Amino acid sequence: MKISYLDFEKPISELEAQTQKLTETHEKNKNLDISKELSQLEGKTEKLLHEIYDNLNAWQISQVSRHPQRPYTLDYIEKLFTDFEELHGDRAFADDPAIVGGLASFEGIPVMVIGHQKGRDVKERQFRNFGMPKPEGYRKALRLYRLAEKFNVPIVTLIDTPGAYPGLEAEQNGQAEAIARNLFEMVNMKVPVICIIIGEGASGGALGIGIGDKVVMLENTWYTVISPESCSSILWRTWNNKELAAEQLKLTSEDMKGFDLVDDVLKEPIGGAHARPDEMAAIVKDYLVKTIANLQSLDAETRIQQRIDKFSKMGFYDEVPTA
Repeated sequence: MKISYLDFEKPISELEAQTQKLTETHEKNKNLDISKELSQLEGKTEKLLHEIYDNLNAWQISQVSRHPQRPYTLDYIEKLFTDFEELHGDRAFADDPAIVGGLASFEGIPVMVIGHQKGRDVKERQFRNFGMPKPEGYRKALRLYRLAEKFNVPIVTLIDTPGAYPGLEAEQNGQAEAIARNLFEMVNMKVPVICIIIGEGASGGALGIGIGDKVVMLENTWYTVISPESCSSILWRTWNNKELAAEQLKLTSEDMKGFDLVDDVLKEPIGGAHARPDEMAAIVKDYLVKTIANLQSLDAETRIQQRIDKFSKMGFYDEVPTA
């Protein structure tokens, strides 16, 4: 698969183009020894990748999190789970393709997998509503949570959304109530819950399936109340300050870990998850194997209390002395 490059990755694309051209030349003339030149180009590319990806700013990280070739929920399901059986509908109103979920097998144990799903092309993006769930999506997720609890299987959620759908229809159908209900119910789930932010983690849209024993971010993802563009539009009435907004929002995985708002950060392969999706899936797999085992070793009451304590302690503030 040919990789699409972001604007700050242009120097990498130029080196890759040189490598491709050299390889094509070798294909035409098999007697030509290009091993030395090829090795030098590959070395330069690897060095440049590290220079760029080890120094990404907040806005660049938000761009990487939205890369059109970044693995989505269904990609991780294909790479990590077997016997996935998708379940549809909220049993009250409708199905919502922006959230997918169902029972699957993970390393020999049954699990419930739930996640946001975006689209790869225009038609699928419209079908998936660009990964923005409606109330029926969150109610479907809650139905699957309860099903998992009934059969005592761990829950894994994969978060990647620009936000809950803000349309009039969604508001009329109780968007805020659906998300709030999920927050309340998820805190008290008797089974292990692991939430992994694999792309964008925007506001209540992410929190609607984001309360768990472990909340984890991939390295090049973001998690905050609003996108940089929307923040810039509100504060400065223009999108032109989105880079500044990204920095001020403190939305990166490093920021979130520093604030104790997430439990762990999973380092991505050099070049991002989109460049080496199989390596990224292997990293997620290793984390899930260890974490599910650790959480299953605890009784339900202990897990619930630890979950409540963790979220209760989030945030910081200063008390102003009263006169």
